[in-house]
Amino acid sequence: MRKRLIVSAAAGALALILSVPASAAQAGPGAAGIGDPYYPFAGNGGYDVSHYDIRLKYQPATDELEGTTTILATATQDLTRFNLDFVLQAKEVLVNGRAASFAISREQELEVTPARTIAKGSPITVVVRYADKPGEVERGGYSAWLRTPDGGVAANEPEGAAWWYPSNDHPTDKATFDVSVLVPNGTQVVSNGTLTTSQRPGWTRYNYRQTKPQATYLATLAIGKFDIRQDTTPGGLPVITAYSPDLGANAGAARASVERTGELVDWLSSIYGSYPFDTVGGYVPNVPTGYALETQGQIFYSPAQFARGSNTSVVVHELAHQWYGDSVSVQRWSDIWLNEGFARYAQWLWSDHENEGTTQELADFVYDSHPADDPFWSVKPGDPGADHQFSGAVYDRGAIAIQALRNTIGDDRFYAILKGWQTERKYGNATVQQFQAYAERVSGQSLGALFTTWLYTPGKPAAGTSGIGAAPAVAGLAPAAAAAERPEPKSWKKIQETDSVHDKRH
Repeated sequence: MRKRLIVSAAAGALALILSVPASAAQAGPGAAGIGDPYYPFAGNGGYDVSHYDIRLKYQPATDELEGTTTILATATQDLTRFNLDFVLQAKEVLVNGRAASFAISREQELEVTPARTIAKGSPITVVVRYADKPGEVERGGYSAWLRTPDGGVAANEPEGAAWWYPSNDHPTDKATFDVSVLVPNGTQVVSNGTLTTSQRPGWTRYNYRQTKPQATYLATLAIGKFDIRQDTTPGGLPVITAYSPDLGANAGAARASVERTGELVDWLSSIYGSYPFDTVGGYVPNVPTGYALETQGQIFYSPAQFARGSNTSVVVHELAHQWYGDSVSVQRWSDIWLNEGFARYAQWLWSDHENEGTTQELADFVYDSHPADDPFWSVKPGDPGADHQFSGAVYDRGAIAIQALRNTIGDDRFYAILKGWQTERKYGNATVQQFQAYAERVSGQSLGALFTTWLYTPGKPAAGTSGIGAAPAVAGLAPAAAAAERPEPKSWKKIQETDSVHDKRH
C-alpha cells in the first residue's frame, strides 16, 4: 500500500485540539481535525458521515474533472460551521438545500458556513459542486492524483480522497459510497463495489456501489484504458479485475498474479472468516509508482510489483487487508500494526501453505537478519511515530510479534483470535490495546509482557524470547554461528519484492 506521510502539525496545535473542553465542543464550529495524534488536522469534527454520492465527468485528454458530491451526515454537536477535506476548486456548496458560504483554510480544509445553525442530532445534506484539473493541484509539494497517459488514478494512504471528492478524511468516519463517472466512449472506469454501466451518444457512465462501510482513503478511482473482467469465485462472490493494455513486459506476470484473487480470497476466508464485502478484485494501471494499496474490494497494484515475474505474495498481503485494515480499521494511525503486521503475517502463512518456509522459519530468519545495533529494532510497531509509520519494522517485527503470540498461546487459541476478532469488530475500528485485551480474554493468559517486548520496547529481544530466534542445534557451532547458518526460506525473495515496492510506504 502507498503510505504518503502527511506533515504533522506542531505539537502545540495538537494540544490545542485535544484540550478543548467537552462543553465548549458542543456549540460553534466543528473542529478542523479529528484529533489523531499523528495527523491532528486529518478528518474533521462536529459531524458523522453515513453516505457519499459522487457524480463525476472526466476528460482524459485534458485532465478536466467536473463533480457533484452529495454527503449525508448527522451533526454530533450544534454546528455554526464545519470543515471538509478537499483541495479542488469548489464552485458551489449547499447545506440542507440552502446556499452556504465557503472558504479554503490551511492546505486542504474547505470551511463551510451554512445559512442556519445545525442542531446536534440533525441530519445534514451537503452538496459540493466543483471543477478542476486534479493532476495540477499540489499541497505541500504533493499530489495524490496520479496522471497517466490515458487518464488518472487516485489511490493513496493516509490521504488521497481530497483530490477527487470532499470528505471527512479519517478512518474512524466510515460510510457507504455511490460513485458514478461519465467518460468518453473507449475510456473505462474502475472504483469500489458492484458495477453497472449505461451509455449515451459519445459517452459511457460507470456506476459503482459500495454498500459496506468504507474508510475514505480506501475509496479508489482509476480512469483510462482498461481491460475489465468480471467473474465469480466458486462460492459466487463477484470478482472484478482490470488491466491497462500498456503494461509492457509486466503484463503477463500481473495477470498471472491478480487473476488468482478468487482462489486466494477463498483461502484467506478459511483463516479469517467470511469475506466482509460484496465484491473482490484488483486493477493494474499504467503508472510509474511502485506501491500497492488495499483499496476496499478493488485493490490497486502498480506494474512494478510484477517486474520480476508473478507474485501471489503481494496479492495475499493486500487481500489480507480486506479483513485487517478495511473491515476492522485503525482507530488512530498509531494503531497501524493492526493493518501491516497482520498483512505481512498472511504472507508468511501463504509461504507455509505453499511449503516455501514456515511462519516460524520466517520469524527466525528475520530475527537473525537484523543485528542488535540495526535501526530496525529502534522502531516500536505498536506506536512507531508518524515518521516511521510504514517502516519495514512495522511489517516484519510486527509479524514476528504475531508469531510470538502464536507460540505463547498455541494454535487453537491463536486461530480462534484471528477469526473471532474479525467477527467482533466487523466494519468498525480498533486500537492495539483493544486487540491485546481481546487476545487475553480468548487465551485466558496475561499478555502484557509479550506485547510490551515485541511492540513497544526499542531494542532486539533476547534470542529465544517467546520462541523467536532460538539457535538451532548444529554440531560443532556456537549458538550465534548456528543461527547465522539458518537457511533463507524459499519464499523470502518474493516477500522482499513486496517490501521493495512498499518503500514509499505503502
